[in-house]
Amino acid sequence: MFKNMIFYRISEAWQPDLVALDTALAKQQFEQCGATQEKSTGWVPPRGEEHGAMVESVGGHWILRLMSESKMLPASVLNRKLDEKLAHIEAQEGRKPGKKEKQELKDECKLDLLPMAFTKQGGLWIWIDPQARLLVLDTSSQGRADEVITMLVEASPGFAVALIDTQNSPQGAMSAWLHSYDAPAGFSIDRECELKGTDEAKAVVRYGRHPLGIDEVREHIDQGKLPTKLALTWDDRVSFVLTEDLKLKKVALLDVVMEGASEDGGFDADVAIATGEFSQLIPDLIQALGGEGRTELGQLPDRGNKPAAAALEGAAAPVKPISLGAVGKPFDASGKPGGMQTGPKSAPVDQDPDSSPF
Repeated sequence: MFKNMIFYRISEAWQPDLVALDTALAKQQFEQCGATQEKSTGWVPPRGEEHGAMVESVGGHWILRLMSESKMLPASVLNRKLDEKLAHIEAQEGRKPGKKEKQELKDECKLDLLPMAFTKQGGLWIWIDPQARLLVLDTSSQGRADEVITMLVEASPGFAVALIDTQNSPQGAMSAWLHSYDAPAGFSIDRECELKGTDEAKAVVRYGRHPLGIDEVREHIDQGKLPTKLALTWDDRVSFVLTEDLKLKKVALLDVVMEGASEDGGFDADVAIATGEFSQLIPDLIQALGGEGRTELGQLPDRGNKPAAAALEGAAAPVKPISLGAVGKPFDASGKPGGMQTGPKSAPVDQDPDSSPF
């Protein structure tokens, strides 16, 4: 169900109300693009049943699904249509349109072509754990994540989130694990990683289906290259690729998880299995990274005495606060909007937007 993950902590000020959220999302239902509409985004029933609930609760875990449709209009087709119009004006009127007129003509061409354009649809899963105050989005694109959160904020009064921060940066932790080839308890290092240089050359070394406990990897780290991706397995049950900005890609439940599960278990079984595993994986991963970096949302804890940091000395990169993204104001100590901002003002640039399911 979830192939990618971005984690958020939900403010304590938000009061979960399943019925109210379902009603609000029903007002933002997905509709297909109109004839001249480039993109349409809205909520659909997670079970795939017509007129079904917009929020499904399974074992106390809420599941939502956002659908997006966009018109595919190749730039080459649009430019060819524009060139035809420009050539016609030049031949009929003996003049070349200026910059402003060219843009107006290009917009006209787009409106002419959009009704004939093919459409592309994609869905995105959202998981809310009200008890753990956890929000998980099935995407690796920060831009798409911000779009989802903006819609949730509009639909649910008081809803506010912040990207989960950890005491030790994922990049620094991955450096230490690779250098010693010793993953934290409960995790094992797999056969895929990416190392990137910090100098002007920005050299990149990628390993795929390759043992990583070799001197060559350690030498790259000693020379200043830092991991941006590392494949890990948790408890022999879930495999994933951890990124430098605490996102998970290529998430997969392993065979041992599916043993005994019915092949036609249906939606409830799929949700129960996935949330049951991920509810344990996420806290273990956060703990492996030194615990959460905020004791309360909007505040950074005392970083003075951290045993975990000593293990990363020499290989760890400086701890970098994670952007709050376009999710509204940071939280104060009470969990309400306002207070100290702990991340950069803008969201990080998407490194691999094509891997997102929508």
